[in-house]
Amino acid sequence: MRAFWWVPVLLAADQGSKAVVVHLMARGQSRALLGDFFRLTYIRNAGAAFGMNLGSPLLHTVLSVAALVLLAWLYRTTPTERRLVRAALVLVLGGALGNIVDRIRWGEVIDFLDVGIGARRWPVFNLADSFVTVGVFLLALTAVRPGAGVSRSASPPEPTAADD
Repeated sequence: MRAFWWVPVLLAADQGSKAVVVHLMARGQSRALLGDFFRLTYIRNAGAAFGMNLGSPLLHTVLSVAALVLLAWLYRTTPTERRLVRAALVLVLGGALGNIVDRIRWGEVIDFLDVGIGARRWPVFNLADSFVTVGVFLLALTAVRPGAGVSRSASPPEPTAADD
C-alpha cells in the first residue's frame, strides 16, 4: 500500500491549483504564461474529458465513481512488485478523484491549462486530466511490455524438474 498515500497528494495538488485559478481569475479569462503556446484559461466543463459530452453530469459522476471503485480494486489486487502498474493506477485514481470532487462540488469540472499555437489548441484541461492521461499511458506501456514496472528485487522463479 506504499504508493497509495500519493492519491491524497495528487488530489490536493489538483484541488489547490483549481482553487488558485478560481480565486485569481474570472471565468473565461486567459493569461499568457509562455506567449501564445501556454496559457491559463479558466473554463468549466460539464462534459467528459476534453469537453466530450457523453450524457448528463449525473451520468458522468456515476460512471466516474464506478471507475474509482474498479481502480481501487485493481490497485489492491495488483502484486506489490508490479510497481509501475501500481503507480499508474495511483495516478489515474488521484486524477479521477480530483474531477469527481469538482463534479460533486460544482456540477462541472474546472479546467485551466491551455496549450497550442494560434487557433490550433488542445482542449483546455487540468492537473487531474494530466494525472489520468499519464497513468493510462503507463498502463498501456505495461500491457505492451508485461515485464515493465516489476521490482528489480523480485527474483525469477526457481527452475523445477518440470522445466527440464
